[in-house]
Amino acid sequence: MSLQNAIQQAADALWAAHTGGQPCGPVRDLLAEGGVDAAYAAQSINTERRLAAGGRLVGRKIGLTSVAVQKQLGVDQPDYGMLFADMAMPDALDIPITKLIQPKAEAEIAFVLGRDLDDEQLTAADVIRAIDFAVPALEIVDSRVAGWDIRILDTVADNASSGLYVLGNEPRLLKDLNLRDCGMVLECRGEPVSTGAGAACLGHPVNATLWLAKVMARVGRPLKAGDTVLSGALGPMVPVKPGDVFEARVEGLGSVRAAFSKE
Repeated sequence: MSLQNAIQQAADALWAAHTGGQPCGPVRDLLAEGGVDAAYAAQSINTERRLAAGGRLVGRKIGLTSVAVQKQLGVDQPDYGMLFADMAMPDALDIPITKLIQPKAEAEIAFVLGRDLDDEQLTAADVIRAIDFAVPALEIVDSRVAGWDIRILDTVADNASSGLYVLGNEPRLLKDLNLRDCGMVLECRGEPVSTGAGAACLGHPVNATLWLAKVMARVGRPLKAGDTVLSGALGPMVPVKPGDVFEARVEGLGSVRAAFSKE
């Protein structure tokens, strides 16, 4: 089988899982010859499918911002996935659990851009200038691969294991925040289940966003004004069960809540 056919087969398997709600097996063996580039090629095939079906691209997510997790997966940099409008859920309203296959929740800091970031030679100052505001976020990660049996090629091809996301409703300006040292507590049904801090995102969430912006400019999908960036998990992700209610509190940013239907 040619590499291109293998990439298409991997994309088809993940697309069928996405549209049918039934997970598939790992796709890493199909993509092994082409490595991470092949995995992103499979991701791009399904991105184009969503756009062709009327999906609206509204931002990006950054994954693998933890050095420890990178080492576990044998990589030395984060990965990225696409955010579409139908992935955005309102703060505090019930999320139908049936929209997901095997969800997990993680708390993040989200940035909304006020300027384009379309140059590979960007600096941190460019990113800071481009960020309009920050809000707390809950990313509901999901995997189309059965049992979360994933390695780097699986998660990259699977749109960085994206699912849904929820943004807080009280925007804050960067000048009023200390995002490196801000603490995070994620609670489920009122009990703490995950903790972390801004430094978990490549030392600072702006660092992670700078990495993303450069990569997006290089691959021809630059970040634009109005885009949302999920900058990476502040702490460990936690499995989601029907009826769960999660609330993340991030120091200086307030809170964001996600409630899941019982069926």
